[in-house]
Amino acid sequence: MGLSWPRAAHLGAGAGGHPVVMDRERARPTAARTLRGSRVPAVGEIQPVIRFMLMAAAVAALAGVSRPAGAEAVFETPKPFERFVADLQAAIAGHRMGLVAEACASCGARSIGETIPGNRVLMIFRPDFAVRMLRASEAAGIEAPLRLYVTERPDGSARLVYREPSAVFAPYGPALAPLARELDAIVAAIAADALR
Repeated sequence: MGLSWPRAAHLGAGAGGHPVVMDRERARPTAARTLRGSRVPAVGEIQPVIRFMLMAAAVAALAGVSRPAGAEAVFETPKPFERFVADLQAAIAGHRMGLVAEACASCGARSIGETIPGNRVLMIFRPDFAVRMLRASEAAGIEAPLRLYVTERPDGSARLVYREPSAVFAPYGPALAPLARELDAIVAAIAADALR
């Protein structure tokens, strides 16, 4: 069952203490005592509901949303974390994939005087793959770039985790299957080269 959202958005209190709403169809603010026949809730009344929804979503995620078999590839290497990250970056370039972005949680922690084990997400893709993906499914665009997650183990060595592209793109239908299989092979080759 889908949710039905009102066409008006609450903007705050107006003259006389009445809530001000934005009429999305007319694109102008209007004073209103009711919205769909009921009082417009104050922001403070909505926040507990939003918190509950976020907590429920987190619990559902922790409960283990099912993934297709073989959807996640996990590799451990005796290589030191920083060296493995450098080798992974070289392997990405060697296989003609673009390093679109890199998120470094351990770098962010250092910037505020905290220390956590090495933690990087390398995001990879390529323009020609992006064009093919979007022609097959615009909705699949949220899945790009692909993410390679590297964490530092207690002994200073590294672990690589990524979701296989065929699993990432499976929900978007069979039109993406050939591209996903091609990306499966490329990402596996990148991982293999970095792990050598």
